[in-house]
Amino acid sequence: MKTSVLGAGAWGTTLAILLHFNGHKVTLWEYKKFFARDLIKNRENKTYLPGVEIPKEINVVHDLEEATFDKNLIVTAVPSQYLRSVLEKVKFSNIKNSIFANVSKGIENKSLMTMSQMMKDVFKEIDIDQLAVLSGPSHAEEVSQRVPTAVVSASSSMETAKYVQASFIKSYFRVYSSTDILGVELGGAFKNVMAIGAGLIDGVKFGDNTKAAIMTRGIAEISRLGIAMGARAETFAGLSGMGDLIVTCMSRHSRNRYVGEKIGSGMKLNEVLKSMKAVAEGVETSRSSMQLAQKHNIEAPITTEVYKILFEDKDPVKATTELMTRDMKSE
Repeated sequence: MKTSVLGAGAWGTTLAILLHFNGHKVTLWEYKKFFARDLIKNRENKTYLPGVEIPKEINVVHDLEEATFDKNLIVTAVPSQYLRSVLEKVKFSNIKNSIFANVSKGIENKSLMTMSQMMKDVFKEIDIDQLAVLSGPSHAEEVSQRVPTAVVSASSSMETAKYVQASFIKSYFRVYSSTDILGVELGGAFKNVMAIGAGLIDGVKFGDNTKAAIMTRGIAEISRLGIAMGARAETFAGLSGMGDLIVTCMSRHSRNRYVGEKIGSGMKLNEVLKSMKAVAEGVETSRSSMQLAQKHNIEAPITTEVYKILFEDKDPVKATTELMTRDMKSE
């Protein structure tokens, strides 16, 4: 199968290697020419995935036309706020018969669209059944070391979901299928906001009790908003909901938890972001998730406080205290 992965970050590189070992003829696209040359020369992503060899059979390119022409499967691993600008450069004639599997986790800020909705907006002629998403508790650092991992492939078409499932599944990478593409996308996006909240708890050194409260009430908040938007409730109890929330809130690999921890310990958002090589999707998603909650008239207290801490310089301890002293409610 001719497959292309757009985006040579840690996750894109990891999935390109996995697909290669699954028998795909893989092209890995990197938008920075000098970085693409470095990957070709060293066969290692020293910036985002050091110590992992990129097989010589994987074709690393900078040319987007070469990356997208006549591919059976195109995996999009570009950060969500940049994906539209990349796809707008792709000729529809190149991809009219391709299946897309998006692995970026975010909501586009201006449009408030999920990534599959945004793809359909860019490629208006494309069939919705050509779009899928792959999401779940899966850090590239662990998958690249073949740590057992489970994720979910979702599409409005079960045939497409199973096509993507079969493409990725491996002994250490188990893939389930779903037709709730909206729920899977929302769970993957919104949990990053909650992970920033969990990191804030670590930064101010509250403890496990507080983090458990943030995670549990966080999944309730995600579910309320997701259901209001048309997703299925059970999706948020699965891999792309609770599963992804757990790993992103708890892991040392989590970029979003890291952002929260550093802010909780006294750093400013700009300082934290400048110190990072990779993108923490939850920062921008906190803007869009709060707007979506307002649009659908859904109470989202954790999202609101995370937004205020990030962008209005609210004190994390004060924010937590206000969450704990809200009016009494039933669970």
